[in-house]
Amino acid sequence: MVSSIAMGNAPNTTAVILLGCAFYLSIALERKLPFLPNIQFIFLALFHWSSHLNWCLLLYYMLIGFSIQNGQKYTYTMQKALMYIGLYTCIRLSYVPFTTYNLLVSIYDIASAIMFVLLVQYVIRSESEKKRLREEKDYLTTHDPLTGLLNYEGYVTTVENLMVKRFSFVLVLLDFQDFKSVNYENIHNGNETLNQIALLLGSIFYDSYAISRYAGDRFAIILPAKENLISNISESLNSNILGFQVTYSFAEHPLEAATKEELISLAEERLFKSKREIWLKREEHLFRSEKMKMIGELAAGMAHEIRNPLTTIKGFMQIATKSQYNIQPWHELIMSEIRRMNELTAEFLQFSKPHISNMKPESITECLDRVLSLAESDALYRGHTIIFEDTKEALYIFIDRDKIVQVLLNLIQNAFEAMKHPGDVHVRIKQENELAIIEIEDSGEGMSESEMEQIFNPFYTTKENGTGLGLSICQKIAVDHGGSLEVKSAIGLGSIFSFKLPTVDV
Repeated sequence: MVSSIAMGNAPNTTAVILLGCAFYLSIALERKLPFLPNIQFIFLALFHWSSHLNWCLLLYYMLIGFSIQNGQKYTYTMQKALMYIGLYTCIRLSYVPFTTYNLLVSIYDIASAIMFVLLVQYVIRSESEKKRLREEKDYLTTHDPLTGLLNYEGYVTTVENLMVKRFSFVLVLLDFQDFKSVNYENIHNGNETLNQIALLLGSIFYDSYAISRYAGDRFAIILPAKENLISNISESLNSNILGFQVTYSFAEHPLEAATKEELISLAEERLFKSKREIWLKREEHLFRSEKMKMIGELAAGMAHEIRNPLTTIKGFMQIATKSQYNIQPWHELIMSEIRRMNELTAEFLQFSKPHISNMKPESITECLDRVLSLAESDALYRGHTIIFEDTKEALYIFIDRDKIVQVLLNLIQNAFEAMKHPGDVHVRIKQENELAIIEIEDSGEGMSESEMEQIFNPFYTTKENGTGLGLSICQKIAVDHGGSLEVKSAIGLGSIFSFKLPTVDV
């Protein structure tokens, strides 16, 4: 405006000023008034016509640049550029002499506009490609390529950023115990399983700040701190919701650690301790299994060696009694010891049988009905009440029915004997994933930690006339069926025996 007025090019000074301001306002207010970009070229054309100034060409290039910057298609941008330059040329030729030179300048202007569009498009595409490559590089630097979750560096950076923002959060570390066997069998299956775990974690912990996979089968989850968060997560993970046995640990910021190094170190240390405890339990279980195997071999030999002499002694004593030998005062004692040794031998033989027989699918409810009918008379005699809690679904297990009845009857009789006064024995059927769980709970005096550690050991007993082999035999039968037998107890609160067996589809 100033240049046009100062050089005397403008036929109408007022028009130049008004149209110049109108064009400026169309640029300044285009975000508030979305329709203005569509009419900016009209204000520019009128301003150009009123100012008679070739320098307006720069303003046309500016509008072309805006079109390219807004991400419009290449062909549309080129058409728009040619329209703007064509408009500029027509207006320019209206106030300059129509000479060959001015005509060539117009052709030059059109060619320059085309080159301008091509150059700007090339620069934008180059920058876009560089930006895409930088984003991909940044993504690969901070993300796991298999699952798409954050990697170790990504989750450490997230922890650091949350600490800078002074957020309260809980770091959860997960280690999948059984995954290595899946990955060893087939790498493809292992990768697919990892992806499934990643998706499952994303759905379960949808409100997390970040989820990370690092160190193969380890995952880290950063969750906003909430009331009862740790107890709720522990309950979910203990329920085998992820399909694998998982070891986990927690560390809370800022309650337990102020820096990322302290927080991660604390969580890793707790995870290591949890894994060590599980490893020790597995080693203990393996040792116990080997011990049971050795006892089984010993039992077979002892039964063979002891049974024959017992039969001879029993026959001799019976003949001696008929012949009125003077051993009558000791007869009952000797016969009692003989009976006891026979019982001990019979229980020893339970260990020596290498395999269970008569295996077939059985309804767990029908099996328990049989057990409860056998135990009913003993419960009435002792004054106890059996409370049976069945599951809604029909569960089937592949078992030797007589062996399972033997185990359950033994556990229920133990529950009766654990209660000195009349009480309730709860028998429950539950299901966890592919396992059927039979719980037998008494209201007796309970057991100490040391008693629970030894209760499944052969020959350990707290009964005056017990052999200490009942629960050992029960556990062996459970293991032979691919299951397990566990106990939870507390002094004064009674005991709960959990008999777990794998279910089958019928």
